[in-house]
Amino acid sequence: MAQRTVLFVLFDAVQSLDVTGPLEVFMGAEQHAPGTYRIRTASLDGAPVRTSSGLTLVPDHALDDPLDAHTLVVPGGQGTRTPDPALVGWLREHGPRAERLVSVCTGAILLAAAGLLDGRRATTHWAYCDKLARDHPDVEVDPDPIYVRDGHVATSAGVTSGIDLALALVEEDLGREVALGIARHLVVFLRRPGNQAQFSAQLAAQTAQREPLRDVQRWITEHPDADLTVESLATRASLSPRHFARAFQTETGMTPGRYVDRVRLEHARRLLEDTSDGIEEISRASGYGTPEAMRRAFVKALGAAPAEYRRRFRPAPAR
Repeated sequence: MAQRTVLFVLFDAVQSLDVTGPLEVFMGAEQHAPGTYRIRTASLDGAPVRTSSGLTLVPDHALDDPLDAHTLVVPGGQGTRTPDPALVGWLREHGPRAERLVSVCTGAILLAAAGLLDGRRATTHWAYCDKLARDHPDVEVDPDPIYVRDGHVATSAGVTSGIDLALALVEEDLGREVALGIARHLVVFLRRPGNQAQFSAQLAAQTAQREPLRDVQRWITEHPDADLTVESLATRASLSPRHFARAFQTETGMTPGRYVDRVRLEHARRLLEDTSDGIEEISRASGYGTPEAMRRAFVKALGAAPAEYRRRFRPAPAR
């Protein structure tokens, strides 16, 4: 593989981990296979930038230097809240020239402001997905995955998901063994699947304020194989089904049915990843009843059947 320049765009109030996390992955690949990547950092005028945590980063270049980036990485941070027009203009002009365009966290807001996400599926930090969708209606915002690939454009969710995306790119370039070696060195998983949810069901939903509803949330999580119809859950909360459904959605931000679906999917995924239990057993334990019902849920949510999900994402046994 010809050496590829990986250029990290720096700006004031950038999130330092959005830069250093993926940078360490690419640098690890370069150390493993010298001549693979040329890592460069650049700010608009080549001047040092101060990150949102107070660190000072000294770039290698000014953005207008002739850098010929193969992979252009745009991090996020507080500096994306009011994007610098000059930086957005530079991205609008130079972004399309990169063979791979990557954003980490709210770096997607900069790409969208430059028109580089129009007509594409993208993600960003969960707290800014609504803003991204509202401000840029031509972007198909998916708030769930930790990263999204759409052609040569890749966007990742909050902070550490940039490491997951960088590992996936290195694996694509150099193979699984190289990516695995880097992951071991950084003491992280080789890579989480891109369609893994940014949050577990319990974290994605708010915790209900009223104790009976909190008890129901705990019950659902601990008993995914139980009768979790609205009527059954309403009885447990001592409310009418209509009152329960309305109160649950108001206090958690999602309907009881959606919460149950997410808990069951998460439970089944965990069993597929961590156990050798059979598909039929897992489908019953997770509340699906039949393997076919679980298969439909997996294909709809993840685009892969349970057996394929296990094959791709279950850790290989230690040798």
